[in-house]
Amino acid sequence: MTKTILAVLFALLVLGACAPTPKSTDLLPGRVEWAANPVIYEVNIRQFSNEGTITAVTNQLPRLKSLGVDILWVMPVQPISLKNRKGTLGSYYAVADYTAVNPEFGSMADFKSFVDKAHELGMKVILDWVANHTGWDNKWITAHPDWYTHDSTGVIVPPVADWTDVADLNYDSKPMRAVMVDAMKFWLTDAGIDGFRCDVAGMVPLDFWNDARAELSKVKPLFMLAEASEPDLMVHAFDAAYGWEFHHLMNAVARGEKTADAMVKYFEKNDTVYAADDILMNFVTNHDENSWNGSEYERMGDGVNCMVALSYIVNGMPLIYTGQEAGLKHRLRFFDKDTINWSDTTLYAYYRKLSEQKHRLPALATGMRAAGMKASVVDGKNILKIVRTADKSQLNAVFNFMQASVDLDASVLGVGNGTVDLLSGRPIVVKENTITLSPFEVIVWE
Repeated sequence: MTKTILAVLFALLVLGACAPTPKSTDLLPGRVEWAANPVIYEVNIRQFSNEGTITAVTNQLPRLKSLGVDILWVMPVQPISLKNRKGTLGSYYAVADYTAVNPEFGSMADFKSFVDKAHELGMKVILDWVANHTGWDNKWITAHPDWYTHDSTGVIVPPVADWTDVADLNYDSKPMRAVMVDAMKFWLTDAGIDGFRCDVAGMVPLDFWNDARAELSKVKPLFMLAEASEPDLMVHAFDAAYGWEFHHLMNAVARGEKTADAMVKYFEKNDTVYAADDILMNFVTNHDENSWNGSEYERMGDGVNCMVALSYIVNGMPLIYTGQEAGLKHRLRFFDKDTINWSDTTLYAYYRKLSEQKHRLPALATGMRAAGMKASVVDGKNILKIVRTADKSQLNAVFNFMQASVDLDASVLGVGNGTVDLLSGRPIVVKENTITLSPFEVIVWE
């Protein structure tokens, strides 16, 4: 399949336009136990601090641990190509050297210290891996031009016309595949990382990922996250994939373009598409969404916190992006230095409470120990109820997706006097067998 076709398919997946494929009954061997109830945090080193260094992030690891973070996904740390660079600093994803650290971020010793500190605090580290393309001054370009895709005139081309700062790799080359896997092994052995988030995974041949996972698993147990949504990727290669469709659905529901009924249909479809141990990463924002499509506040308005809670409570792995916990309300520049105002700490307690419940309750487990989930619409209104169950553990959650208050029958919901909302820690107010939910309010109880 040509890269042009693959690029089109990837774009369709991002838009949630792909048709369901048959559910895989295969379970990926070698799943790591620590991926059962994970909260993942995306680290944008350049924008995380004024310094834009690895060490500055290392200094903040105790704070991230206090938020309940289990996995640190670090955007690429490798040197960025100068040739055809976009902006002043270039894209993280234009890799000049697969086995080095960008000196703008620090040194390899700094990165190893970061990994060691994360492990000391009980967190895991996965590195963003760019297997589909390289920067234009990567040494492979001159040493092995046959490892790249050429047009009819013999010129090396980018994978997508607009991606002018990167050169497309040709996966017909077996030697290139072998060297790519060796480079990934380097980070597992020499830097001690715990896995990879793989960029545009759907644009790289599936058989490469299957072979790579088999080889990498010989080094150590690891966790792999695909920037893609195809179920086939999680049969032999990846533990987790992007919940792209869910992300776009949350945007649409928050804007009033779709309703709770669309959410129910989405979850029902997923039950027919994904295997029992597949994990989808649920996110209200990430580096691409923030920079190119706007902050979550632009896309979701007053519904942001409601959707954040939803991302934690439904089956899957919730993501926190750099600055999200500080209420980041602007689009971070992608190719240049930008800053985050970390002074607003009012959301920290909210994320801590969500993470606490995620870790505490078997009913919120995902992956190998995924708990059951039932979604329904309440009283025909734009209200979603989620029930998660595992053994004797049951969690109930109700989400008001409307920009208006609503009265609900407490007995229908199963809420009585004294029922405690797990997010606020206060009893849910029941008057004359009725509870009132404010716009975009969420209540959660056992």
